[in-house]
Amino acid sequence: MNVAGILKVKGSDVITASPTDSIATVSNVLGEKRIGAVLVVDGAGKLCGVLSERDIVRGLSESGEGCLKLLAKDLMTSDLVTTSPSETIDNVMALMTEKRIRHLPVLNDGELAGFISIGDVVKSRMDEVEREAAALRDYIATG
Repeated sequence: MNVAGILKVKGSDVITASPTDSIATVSNVLGEKRIGAVLVVDGAGKLCGVLSERDIVRGLSESGEGCLKLLAKDLMTSDLVTTSPSETIDNVMALMTEKRIRHLPVLNDGELAGFISIGDVVKSRMDEVEREAAALRDYIATG
């Protein structure tokens, strides 16, 4: 299985924020959508960064409630790690573990193709393991 398989199931819709959105606004979006991160894109649709719950908590610990008035560009991670639709699940799991990240933008020829989380990756891998186990049980039962 690869990242394209995850996006086929999950879809390629991505929740985004503007670099000038307040942290309060982004926090509301995260809560309403029940998601852990948004991609930050500029007016031209260029990917600028990722803003996660973790970034916001770090901002709160550093700035207190004043953090909510900061802008997405102030707290986002701009040194992005990305993946491609053709990347394998095993490689993505290794990358996310090595870099200690939970969310990956998916780029296809430099264009945004989707956004995946560690939860998406783990679910995909678990589904794959379950399919393999079922195939082995069927093979044993008919053999």
